[in-house]
Amino acid sequence: MKILVGYNGGEVGELALSLARDYAKTNNAFVYILTSLEGGSSEKAVDIVKAEKNLVFARTLIEDAGIQCDAQQSVRGLSAGEDLVKFAEENQIEHIFLGIKKRSRVQKALLGSTSRYVILKAPCPVTTVTLPDKY
Repeated sequence: MKILVGYNGGEVGELALSLARDYAKTNNAFVYILTSLEGGSSEKAVDIVKAEKNLVFARTLIEDAGIQCDAQQSVRGLSAGEDLVKFAEENQIEHIFLGIKKRSRVQKALLGSTSRYVILKAPCPVTTVTLPDKY
């Protein structure tokens, strides 16, 4: 089995990664960890370095659990949602895990939603996680 984690760091990303790790262990799955960057002039060197550090952390978390994985940055000029779906199609991914940051309806309308795109277009099941509301 092959699973994909869309990962860009942060608490919610770590939740998705941990859930994917547990799922992979139970299902003897190979884990792909993908950080999607659009590339071109919109990317700053500091963002690329941060993404690489996040991927090192993610790879270590998965490998320390005894699970095989591949962690990579993808820079194909696509939105993150398009990139994740295309990667899933190209690699016969059987399950995708994503962390969701809660946003207002206005923010979603203006900024779009990577998770919404992936949920609607993915060729396989998608599991999403989010941080609980803080009171």
